Amino acid sequence: MRIQAYLDDPLECPADVLVVGVPQGAKTLRGLAAGVNRRLNGALSEILAKEKFTGEAEATVLLHTLGRLRARRVCAVGLGKPGEAGPDRHRRVYARAVQAARSVRARSLAVPLFRRNGKEVPPRETAQSAAEGLLLGSYDFARYRKDPGAEAPGRALLLLESGTSAAEVRAGIRDAVVAAGAVNFARDLVNEPGNVINPRTLAARARALARGTGMSCRILTEKEIARMGMGAYLGVAQGSANPPRFIHVTYRPRRRGARGSVALVGKGMTFDSGGLSLKPSEAMRTMKMDKSGACTVLAVMRALPEVRPAVTVHGIVAAAENMPGGRAQRPDDIVRAMNGKTIEVLNTDAEGRLTLADALSYAARLKPDRIIDLATLTGACVVALGEYTAGVMGNDQALLDRFLECAREAGEQMWPLPLDENMKDKLKSRVADLKNIGNRWGGAITAGMFLREFVGETPWVHVDIAGPAFHDKGWGYNPPGATGVGVRAVLRYLASL
Repeated sequence: MRIQAYLDDPLECPADVLVVGVPQGAKTLRGLAAGVNRRLNGALSEILAKEKFTGEAEATVLLHTLGRLRARRVCAVGLGKPGEAGPDRHRRVYARAVQAARSVRARSLAVPLFRRNGKEVPPRETAQSAAEGLLLGSYDFARYRKDPGAEAPGRALLLLESGTSAAEVRAGIRDAVVAAGAVNFARDLVNEPGNVINPRTLAARARALARGTGMSCRILTEKEIARMGMGAYLGVAQGSANPPRFIHVTYRPRRRGARGSVALVGKGMTFDSGGLSLKPSEAMRTMKMDKSGACTVLAVMRALPEVRPAVTVHGIVAAAENMPGGRAQRPDDIVRAMNGKTIEVLNTDAEGRLTLADALSYAARLKPDRIIDLATLTGACVVALGEYTAGVMGNDQALLDRFLECAREAGEQMWPLPLDENMKDKLKSRVADLKNIGNRWGGAITAGMFLREFVGETPWVHVDIAGPAFHDKGWGYNPPGATGVGVRAVLRYLASL
């Protein structure tokens, strides 16, 4: 979708659908909505009354203009209660508008640049969240459908009030195109099934995204992984006919020295059957999504040449399949991680933390200033926080606070969880340094505490995205399937450095 700023008379805007906003509880139409109502001889207010339209956030009503406007249809979209239109609500309103336009097969739409919170927000920020809503809300994974259905509009016009800086709006649109493009790239990768994306093909995608950008890409084969001493990672991978691939993409700033470095680590299980601790078939059905953390990391790396942060960024993925083959890892096996710690494997379905143990050890050896990992790690996090919120924990409070603030600004719902030292004993093993699971209580926290054993003294944040990474129904600007969670939060954090 191409998004442009529009400065002329909105009533003469050349678009298939003209969107107008209606605040919740408004007794009369104002602004553009009032102008449209006059041109339609009161038809807009009449249909809103008949539909009992209250302006509730994201509600929509469509009506034909019958030639009284250049637009063929008008879409009234509810803005919600005044004062509650934060950045994420703002995105969702635009997503709903583009989805309504798609439902009538519109090729273009025009929508005002609505204010956020009724406060003075810089035009660049406002335009970015608006354009992100349009781009994220128009996503659909239709690659394998014979009938892909209605296409999203190919063009959107942002209607600007007099005095609004068009240059700032265009800059915000550019920011949105980069961020939303990265999110949709991650969604595409996650939505690809396990017979298309396996460790080798994921590594090929990583190499392709680095090509021609100035970024380097190193891919380690199974033998090279073994020479690195990554026994925990290899133990997970050994049951599959598809061999593992370790991916390391590096971005370095151009024309200036790097102001430090960040390692991003993503869980890259391209399919997770549970191994010999086999999942029930219903739980296995969506396990292509277990590579969501890896796809988030690769999507961020893809965007960095355009975002151009002032830090060196390492994107690290230990890609593997967890399968119950004849060579598969067994419960009670003991493996040795890259940092020398031994792990008793009590459950082969707690495999992600084993691959991350070696990926985090590798990242720590690079001596970055901070590490951020993203993983669909535990069902316990979904039980604790629900399907819409990621859990965040780490060993450095300043880093945690800053990352959570960036997530909030980006509209990503995340919540801090503790690393409770009282629970450390749950990971003690009688025969090894660690067990790979605790008991049933606080599973998200014990998983995070397990990962902490492999980062050393490096400031580190762990993001458990098991809840919001993938949805059967979708919500807001997130379609059914993969959401691309974490991409915008990480990009905003890196840009802030």
